[in-house]
Amino acid sequence: MKVLREVGIAVLIAAAVFGILQLNVRSYTVHYTSMLPNVEERDWIMVNRASYAFGEPQRGDIIVFDTPFQSPRPFIKRIIALPGEQVEVRDGSVFINGTALRETYTREPPNYEMEATQIPDDEYFVLGDNRNNSNDSRYGWTVPRDNIIGKAWFTYWPPGRLGSIRHYRYPELAVTLESAVAVNRTSEA
Repeated sequence: MKVLREVGIAVLIAAAVFGILQLNVRSYTVHYTSMLPNVEERDWIMVNRASYAFGEPQRGDIIVFDTPFQSPRPFIKRIIALPGEQVEVRDGSVFINGTALRETYTREPPNYEMEATQIPDDEYFVLGDNRNNSNDSRYGWTVPRDNIIGKAWFTYWPPGRLGSIRHYRYPELAVTLESAVAVNRTSEA
């Protein structure tokens, strides 16, 4: 009887862990080359669905989301601009609120131009890392917060690609924000 009880407890614990993982983590297969060189076509990735339960998506996060238009599968892209920000593409660079991003993770700089655009509240501007071969926000759509499935976490297949997916932070924007705060404090004095 004691053995049956211990086996039963082990099975219940395993079922609970499996259930929690199913709610928080989901696997996806990447179908396109829009995220090269960082995420490759046919990579199998794990997505943390609970990553934004207690915080908001951040610039530089690679996310999986349902498109705001008809598509047979979710997309994977990098968040470039946040709600309320202005984004522009010119001279081979992406600009956020007038500051050029230093994008060392992209395959190549963009070979297109995009007029300055204000991002609506509760929506995100996303681009593929393969800037010149990606169906992304440069075509006039943004991602509503409710469409974000989760943050790409790691690649688990093929075995040679096993590893975490690198997100990026933009130190050049942190300096700009600190300068703006300092200017605001000075003008208040």
